[in-house]
Amino acid sequence: MGRLVHKIGGGLRYAVLAAWLVAVLFPMIWLLYTSAKSTQEIYQNPFGLPKLLTSPTAENAAALVANYRKAWVESHFSRYFLNSLEVVSLSLALILLLGSMAAYVLARFDFVGRRLIYYVFLSGLLIPMQLILIPLFFQFSDMSEGLTGLLAPPVRAMGLGDLTVSLHDSHAGLILIYVAASLPFTVFTLTGFFRTLPGEVREAAMMDGASEYRIFFSVMMPLAKPGLVTVAIFNFLGLWNEYLFGLVFLSSDHLKTLPLGLASISMQAQYKSDFGLLFAGLVIAMLPTLVVYLILQEKLTKGITAGAIKG
Repeated sequence: MGRLVHKIGGGLRYAVLAAWLVAVLFPMIWLLYTSAKSTQEIYQNPFGLPKLLTSPTAENAAALVANYRKAWVESHFSRYFLNSLEVVSLSLALILLLGSMAAYVLARFDFVGRRLIYYVFLSGLLIPMQLILIPLFFQFSDMSEGLTGLLAPPVRAMGLGDLTVSLHDSHAGLILIYVAASLPFTVFTLTGFFRTLPGEVREAAMMDGASEYRIFFSVMMPLAKPGLVTVAIFNFLGLWNEYLFGLVFLSSDHLKTLPLGLASISMQAQYKSDFGLLFAGLVIAMLPTLVVYLILQEKLTKGITAGAIKG
């Protein structure tokens, strides 16, 4: 009787896992093959396979080529993609550098105010970023005026013309927001991870005459690579798909990121009934996150496991 109950329980677990797998994979697979359909095909058979798969011919492949050409070239998705790549790459570099330095100090050094600084970072996880959107907008205006007043006179004195600094409608301003919004999570995660690293390694490097900077960049950061990869993946997923701050702080079309471009295509598709274009845009926006996760998933698992163990 006990063995029967065990088998039934095991079967139920596998059934639940299989249902979960289908629920996760089917929308992505449906999205991929639907991007190979024309709008007419989507209306006729929304969930069926495209003609390109059922009868592969050059004529049936025209819908796939047309959808991605319209998304990448005519709808300027190439520009939106490069903008997102630029903003997210620079933001991630700053987040990992500043976050790892702060986390290392908080984890390895004992000084007055250390716990207070840690709690200040931790409190950033409790504040929804949407609540500070309006104050941040006006703060950017004040900062832009202050920087203009500070830098414009010396630039004018050097004969370089008038200088106007604006954090609005600029990738620099958006990067500042992304870095500030991501640092609390990064510092919180990496502080716990740096605590798991053996202190003997740092002591050995100090005995060899290495400075703190050399110890950090040459010894501790390589050891912390699983934690850095974990933090990088989570931050990448959030920043790559971020929409609200880009919508508020970017107004020029040539500066818009991928989620903003996808939203504009979505609105155009509703009026033009060009759903093939919309699905192609969704695939372009989705693929980088899948590629990053598939490449780094093993290190992600190791980083989460290592960070959960207290050394």
